[in-house]
Amino acid sequence: MLRDRYGNALTTSSAAARDAYVVGVDRLLSADAGIEDVFRTAIAADDGFALAHIALARSFQVLGRGAEVKAPLERARTLAAGTSEREQSHIAILARILTGQGAAAIPLIFEHTKSWPRDVMVLSPITGVFGLIGFSGKAGREVEQLAALKPFASAYGEDWWYRTALAFAEIELHDFENGLRNIDTATRGNPRNAHAAHIRGHLYYELGERQEGLNFLNEWASNYPKNGLMHCHVSWHQAIWSLETGRSEEAWRIYAADLHPGGSWGPQLNVLTDCASFLARAEMAGETVNPDHWQTISRYASQWFPNSGMIFADMHSALAFAMAGDSDALRRLVDSPKGPAADLVAPIARGFDAFARQNWSDAVSELRPILTTHERVGGSRAQRDLLEYTVASALLRNGQVDEARSLIATRRPENGRGGFPIAGLAG
Repeated sequence: MLRDRYGNALTTSSAAARDAYVVGVDRLLSADAGIEDVFRTAIAADDGFALAHIALARSFQVLGRGAEVKAPLERARTLAAGTSEREQSHIAILARILTGQGAAAIPLIFEHTKSWPRDVMVLSPITGVFGLIGFSGKAGREVEQLAALKPFASAYGEDWWYRTALAFAEIELHDFENGLRNIDTATRGNPRNAHAAHIRGHLYYELGERQEGLNFLNEWASNYPKNGLMHCHVSWHQAIWSLETGRSEEAWRIYAADLHPGGSWGPQLNVLTDCASFLARAEMAGETVNPDHWQTISRYASQWFPNSGMIFADMHSALAFAMAGDSDALRRLVDSPKGPAADLVAPIARGFDAFARQNWSDAVSELRPILTTHERVGGSRAQRDLLEYTVASALLRNGQVDEARSLIATRRPENGRGGFPIAGLAG
């Protein structure tokens, strides 16, 4: 019987299909390039291999190609009856995720992994700051994320994927010692793991080590292909650090080549959030931002995330709409928020609108209460610094300099190391 890299039995008699599937899973788990190609190779070797079809469908979802999910999903469902109990459960759970029922899939994942803890394609969707727990909209989800992963330590040992996921959960909770240990283990297991490199970047970020982080990512990403799943977001980190270390020309070069719509390659969620965040942080750092950039990303938000119900996307759409002056799009978000954190959408949108209109006191009054619970927004702490910095910048521009400094010093003390990322905050 053929098995995957994690020892799970596969319903295929084709060694070629199995080998391609294993490579595809590793590419997906490491955010490598060419994910679709190897799953198609597996299907070509055995069109009856159900897990290859569901893996292809999942890849399309992760890559932001949702319109292409249906055909491989339906093929997997058709083939499921001829597979094992594990594979039938695997397909059913991923089908829920692929059809917008992610919240309902979470308890099923925990039940499934009681019997098959090393079924990594089923476990992985709940991990990471963009996973089902990460985007649950719940308070306490960072603690929940780590608690969900820890029981699998004996099942996975030093497996590079598991140690990568565990490290990110630890680093987001400021357990830097264990996070570093696990990311080192993950990197030894797979040096070209883009998620591991990205998470090491977050460790540098949380420690306030901008130059060290930039040096690391510049070296690591020099051989990372542009069609790698994480290329856009890794570029965001490089652009932010370039900006914050006085290399504004390089930051804007990265923005043009690897972030903005038409220049970047990446899932639409990364393009929207990384562009809007970079532009806002550039303005707060004292850069002059061409209004055309805001118009471009506002149109992109209207196309892909006008009111998605995913607050992480909606927050960045609101920022883009506000800065571009698209009051109609912004009003739709305020009037009809959706999703598990819908209660946060309107104040965030109003806060960004006030900031765009230079109404600093209203921006503070709308956004500051969000800071106590902004883990519900999803994404990483580094990404949610957008909210911290907007409040600090509004306080600063409102003449409340000491309060702005106190806010950053209290909530994000490491961010002031090597110079504050907000113009006028130092001194």
